[in-house]
Amino acid sequence: MKFEKLKIFDLVLIKSDIFSDERGHFRRSFCKEEIKKNCCNFDVKQGNISENFKKFTLRGFHYQKGSQKESKIITPITGEIFNVVIDLRKNSKTYKEFVSITLNDNDKYSLFIPGGCANAFLTLKDNTIIHYYMGDYFNPDTYSGIRYNDPFFSIKWPHQPAHISLRDQEFSDFVDE
Repeated sequence: MKFEKLKIFDLVLIKSDIFSDERGHFRRSFCKEEIKKNCCNFDVKQGNISENFKKFTLRGFHYQKGSQKESKIITPITGEIFNVVIDLRKNSKTYKEFVSITLNDNDKYSLFIPGGCANAFLTLKDNTIIHYYMGDYFNPDTYSGIRYNDPFFSIKWPHQPAHISLRDQEFSDFVDE
């Protein structure tokens, strides 16, 4: 596994080594020891799968407030996403900065998103499946979000979202408390 630090503090692109033969491909999707040595101290609490039937489906921006910061590792199993991470950690040197990156099943990369950051993605292909390793348990009491088209951040999405939940549409704009 190779680890590439991105512009946001502690945001890391994880590139798995691919082993191929006539049967197909094999890669390690998670190694606690490698991740701790090269990235962070990440303890998996749950795994989630997001199945997105249509391209231009938008999910996010989602994050947890309080003590549950919801760090995660996301990996596209099929399809492709345009992913955006916003640093909402007030003590971070990259507070209020964001990074966008395209992830797909061909590159087979994963993205470690530190707790305290908001995350959103737009699918770029039909039948896009995303696997999540979560560093905390989901808590609906600390769950929050920011509207995907919040004018404060002015994210340049590659396409207007065609499928988005009412909840994600109704998130408030960012407020610097």
